[in-house]
Amino acid sequence: MKRASWTETFIENEIAEGVKEPPNPEHLFALDEVLHGLWGLGRNILLVWSADRRGINILVIPHYSIVEFAESNKLAQMNGTELGHPYRYVESLISGKKKVSKKDLNVIAKQFGYTPTRIDLPFVPGRDLSFKTIDSVIKRYSISLVKDRAVALFDAVGFSLYSPLEQVTQLNSLAFSVNSAYSKLLDKQINIRFARTTTGDGFYIWNRAAGIDDAVDLYHFMHLVLADNAIAQTKSKANTVPLLRACFHVGPHYEFYQSEGLSPTTFSYIVGDVTIELARMIENAKPGQILIGDFQVPIRNETDDTVSTVDTIQFIERAQNNLSSLEGLALSGEEIDSLKSYLTGASDVDQSFNIKKYKITDKHGLTRNAFNAKLNIYRNEADPLFLGLQDSDLVDFERYETKRDIA
Repeated sequence: MKRASWTETFIENEIAEGVKEPPNPEHLFALDEVLHGLWGLGRNILLVWSADRRGINILVIPHYSIVEFAESNKLAQMNGTELGHPYRYVESLISGKKKVSKKDLNVIAKQFGYTPTRIDLPFVPGRDLSFKTIDSVIKRYSISLVKDRAVALFDAVGFSLYSPLEQVTQLNSLAFSVNSAYSKLLDKQINIRFARTTTGDGFYIWNRAAGIDDAVDLYHFMHLVLADNAIAQTKSKANTVPLLRACFHVGPHYEFYQSEGLSPTTFSYIVGDVTIELARMIENAKPGQILIGDFQVPIRNETDDTVSTVDTIQFIERAQNNLSSLEGLALSGEEIDSLKSYLTGASDVDQSFNIKKYKITDKHGLTRNAFNAKLNIYRNEADPLFLGLQDSDLVDFERYETKRDIA
């Protein structure tokens, strides 16, 4: 993508995020020109920066210096150096905003053994181009750590067994279901800012916004994708529509921008714990199954700034309470009357219902916990859609333990 066209896309994204005044494209382009040179075609990352009148000071380091710093100081820490945990130090730098004070910039630069680079600009940072916008542009030439983000994974069952023509048709079908689900959410004024990257036989999809309500929106987005796919399957001939299995999890990941030609891409890519967990879960998922990871999402109280956590079961309860926002949407021409989302278990003799937490063992012998999810969609004048598998379908699905009893 040409950098001039990138600025147009960037401004569109800023408007989508609700900025009051779109950034000046000439200022954006001028900043990007300088940053692109410092980036060195991907050799360097722009770690942190500070504002300085008609310019900025920025710490530019080779991309490999991050790991070398952490490893070398890990040894120093073992010898009694008071730096603190080196990996956590690095994570604290890349998990927050790129903008720091001039004093902190010099301290960080000294730790890494580099001198900040001074950049003169044809505009005043903070006045002609907001600090937030500058931070967003610099992130394209850096890496970031997002500590809690929801990600969904869709996987086409038996994908490698189909011909290349069938494979591309199935991926096209899945992409259409994703776009259709997004369009339906927009109809309900739910503007999920989703991003996706292919796995070869499916997609990772995440919400660029990372709050608890944004995670719930992504969960519903996953439901609509699966529903559109299920309807398409009933109408398809040959192997044109994939049979899907899906996983949903919340966790940390690194975010970066790969090179496209000689510039970073417009949208980010993710890699880290959350994608690893999803990949291991999907290996064990059965055709048509929906697996949900065992996670805890922090929620900050804006009133007193305290932090509480929501676990998977509480998250699903929160999602169920929010499902009414999808009522009235049309699936295959029929409006949704009601929906029910739940984690499966079995009835006890006293008629109570328990939720089962499954233990999944991957090919490396490592274990992780997951829940089996179901979604029932009831439509006016049409047969209901039952997505996911019942607990009775999972007799041979690893071993499990009862997580919680509910009335």
